[in-house]
Amino acid sequence: MSSRRSRSRQSAGVSRITDDQITDLVSKLQQLIPELRGRRSDKVSASKVLQETCNYIRNLHREVDDLSDRLSQLLASTDTDSDQAAIIRSLLM
Repeated sequence: MSSRRSRSRQSAGVSRITDDQITDLVSKLQQLIPELRGRRSDKVSASKVLQETCNYIRNLHREVDDLSDRLSQLLASTDTDSDQAAIIRSLLM
């Protein structure tokens, strides 16, 4: 066996994750996603959990962008020296 191949196997062995660990991580992810939180974990596939997790993160990004835009618009329409403007600026940072 070449030394490159044996090094590859050694490094792969160090970073290996067990099926039980994957199952545990998928279960933890499922509990974080509102859409899946109430379902029994044995009824939801890992791919469904990952898919819903991606969708949830995308939606969170959209919400953050929308709220940031709304705050920016509010700040633009507010007197820049007011207490309200200072609060909005602190929220944007």
